[in-house]
Amino acid sequence: MKSFFIIHIIFLLSLSNRVSAQELKSPNGEFTMQFSLENDGMPTYELSYKNQVVIKPSHLGLELKNDDKSLLDDFKIVDETTATFDETWQPVWGEEKDVRNHYNELAVTLKQNETNRLMLIRFRLFDDGLGFRYEFPQQDNLVYFIIKEEKSQFAMAGDHTALWIPGDYDTQEYDYTESKLSEINEKFDKAVTGNASQEQFSKTGVQTALIMKTDAGLYINLHEAALINYACMHLNLDEANMVFESWLTPDAKGDKGYMQAPCKTPWRTIIVSDDARDILASRMTLNLNEPCAIEETSWIKPVKYIGVWWEMITGKSSWAYTDEIRAVQLGVTDYSQVKPNGTHAANNKKVKRYIDFAATHGFDAVLVEGWNEGWEDWFGKSKDYVFDFVTPYPDFDVNEIHEYAKSKDVKMMMHHETSGSTRNYERHMDSAYQFMKDNGYDAVKSGYVGNILPRGERHYSQWINNHYQYALEKAVDYEIMINAHEAVRPTGICRTYPNLIGNESARGTEYQAFGGSNPNHVTILPFTRLIGGPMDYTPGIFEMDISKLNPNNNSHVNSTIANQLALYVTMYSPLQMAADLPEHYEQFMDAFQFIKDVAIDWDKSVYLEAEPGDYITIARKEKDGGDWYVGNVNGNTPRTSTISLDFLEKGKKYIAIIYADAKDAHYKSNPQAYTITNKKVTSKSKLSLRSAPGGGYAISINEVK
Repeated sequence: MKSFFIIHIIFLLSLSNRVSAQELKSPNGEFTMQFSLENDGMPTYELSYKNQVVIKPSHLGLELKNDDKSLLDDFKIVDETTATFDETWQPVWGEEKDVRNHYNELAVTLKQNETNRLMLIRFRLFDDGLGFRYEFPQQDNLVYFIIKEEKSQFAMAGDHTALWIPGDYDTQEYDYTESKLSEINEKFDKAVTGNASQEQFSKTGVQTALIMKTDAGLYINLHEAALINYACMHLNLDEANMVFESWLTPDAKGDKGYMQAPCKTPWRTIIVSDDARDILASRMTLNLNEPCAIEETSWIKPVKYIGVWWEMITGKSSWAYTDEIRAVQLGVTDYSQVKPNGTHAANNKKVKRYIDFAATHGFDAVLVEGWNEGWEDWFGKSKDYVFDFVTPYPDFDVNEIHEYAKSKDVKMMMHHETSGSTRNYERHMDSAYQFMKDNGYDAVKSGYVGNILPRGERHYSQWINNHYQYALEKAVDYEIMINAHEAVRPTGICRTYPNLIGNESARGTEYQAFGGSNPNHVTILPFTRLIGGPMDYTPGIFEMDISKLNPNNNSHVNSTIANQLALYVTMYSPLQMAADLPEHYEQFMDAFQFIKDVAIDWDKSVYLEAEPGDYITIARKEKDGGDWYVGNVNGNTPRTSTISLDFLEKGKKYIAIIYADAKDAHYKSNPQAYTITNKKVTSKSKLSLRSAPGGGYAISINEVK
């Protein structure tokens, strides 16, 4: 690792309360950020890219509760420092082997005249955008304080086109709406769809990561990084002035943050480019997080898995063991005295079938949901003691399954559904994690479906974010990897804690069994949700007609098989599931071969084509190997994708196996139509392939030895 750190301390010649301005440029000189104090001492910043205004003058500060003087104005500058930092670091897993972290920094220390309180605003300007945060040093005049609202502004330079989901304290599981910023209000009600737990705060409120495109062709992404001990940030739009302002998630009392100095907020991030591919390639969110906090990481390994899950999501099978019990009391209810319902999926016979399939086709692990007692009344009861995470149903023998999987060299993956009862999960966490280690489970999929307990808390409040972080850090003690569903959206914390190998925190494949998602959904998520970290999207569905699994479910998966294959490349994650049933893969073994072959950890990623909501094409080179994989996902409109293979090593010959949409493929009418062709290629080759609506293609490229 090579790095250098240069600090220049500039003492101001005058500390008067006049308007002051400081300028910061990115290392490549394409970004310029200006910080200033207005006449009333209000902190303000603005940002430009290639001489185009990105953020107009925007105010900074925090409104405090029960305090006559908030941290909004009446400031003077008492110190400022500048710095340049450049390093290259290696992630435990990632989209490339090496990540460059290069920025120029400005740190401005402000003192409030009336209160003598100190607040430092730190700006880091990268070649791909800006990050800033508030810091509160140890001081006598500001120790404990409660945030009523953070007042960070992002003043837009125009009525941009945005791909957005409603601002919500409890869920991100929405399809995206495309509109002008000025149209968010009128389209908001239609954008809200049902969920197990949800609460919107404003008809002009949206969630980050937010992707926008200006009329001049600039792409702007607003998000946050390093969300630690703080409430999740949403954005609320002032339509009259086209200004977004931060809107934090409140706790059960309506408060938005309990702080104790010294402390700091998460980073607020603005990623910008005139090339959409640069948004996908940005590592700014990761770079704004702290380096890896885990000293020994050999136990953290990418995982390709299958699982007993999709048949329950579709309604073919059930999580619950019996239909005779309406109210479970753990430790009291005797399951040996009840009649099984005959549809319970997590039974020894079925799980062994999945283990056999995993072993035959080279998968690392098998996930089993619904194995533990309590699923008969787990949801919607505001029930505290809902699961104990260690007691199996009568038809699931933990020891037998453990030994069987071990004999097949397959790992088992644990499932912990909390039903939103965070206190209960913390009550059982040590015993649950120890149970995992005793029985050979190295990774857990945790879930937080439904309203949060303690009652009145939300999924994204400071208190509950601290719970997610507690579970993650506790898992390190047991060398367990975490894949959290329904938790707060990721903000790059996986750099610091790489045992966070996956999150859901968005509308995943399960919604294809709940009525379907928009065909272009997967062309948006890499520009939004994946900016903060990988998603357990659970791709690989081959049977699109859900009624064939469950006659009472008429949902349709809005994707072609080729599109499903491409997701293993375009939806980056070190945790990848082949989500469909084994029998469906056995019907299409030639296409399934790509899922078996594709890598899940990478040396290099090349972003070939990209337009949010329309298409994405990415090439990736496998970690410590010579093979490449290409994925293309397409939106609603058919198109011809033309790519150059100049990322291949010059002078070498390769065989490309191309899994593409057939000529008559369509996500709705003919989703299982695909072709497979072999083609000799080199770095000089170009490929033109048709992508159907909701379609795409996937390519394996292997060097000819």
